Amino acid sequence: MNKEFAELKNKSSKELEAELMVAREDQFTLRIKHKTGQLNETSQLGEVKKKIARIKTLINANKLKDEK
Repeated sequence: MNKEFAELKNKSSKELEAELMVAREDQFTLRIKHKTGQLNETSQLGEVKKKIARIKTLINANKLKDEK
C-alpha cells in the first residue's frame, strides 16, 4: 500500500475535503504551467491526478460506511 494512501486513510472527512481542494489547486497550477511551457516534469500532472482519485475514493468509502 502506498504510504501517502495510508496517511490519507487516517484522516477525517473534513480533512479529506480540505486535502482535495489543495490537490485541485495544485492540479490547476500545474496545468497552467504546462500550457505556458514552464513545467519541466510533466509526470507531476499524473501524480496529482492519482492523488485526487485516491482522496475521492476515500471520501466515497467514508460516505458509504456512514450510510450503513
